[in-house]
Amino acid sequence: MMTALLSTFARVLAAGGAAAFLIYVPSPAYADDASNALAATHKDIEQTFGKVPDFLKAFPDSGLPGAWAETKALEFSDGALTVKTKALISLAVSAQIPCSYCIWSDTVSARQAGATDAEIKEAVAMAAITRHWSTIFNGMQVDFEQFKKDLGGDTTANK
Repeated sequence: MMTALLSTFARVLAAGGAAAFLIYVPSPAYADDASNALAATHKDIEQTFGKVPDFLKAFPDSGLPGAWAETKALEFSDGALTVKTKALISLAVSAQIPCSYCIWSDTVSARQAGATDAEIKEAVAMAAITRHWSTIFNGMQVDFEQFKKDLGGDTTANK
């Protein structure tokens, strides 16, 4: 796909310069690759959910393969964090945004990954306490350097 795109770009430049590229229409080979990627993505989504949910049908076709690959790789498999931990983090963030869609789905995901009611409550409470103290620190314009000194000086947390 990229080779075809680059050779087309080179032909466009040779024929009319960079300005002609601004009105470039993708070659059929590129369109076929994009169409194949979208079809493969729809198939993978159907295998995951049993269908392609309406909210994913609303997503732009050109971005869906990449968005799905990122979401699936991060959200649906263990990595440095477990699926359960990621669902609890997502729920905590969703509660702060707030996003009722995310709160509902993240709660379901967390429970499916084995989270207990106590873990769900604690994740949401951690989001609340973080927001609380952030409001205090920022609203009262607490000196950041003094704050770091008060809590033990420079650490490797931001390195």
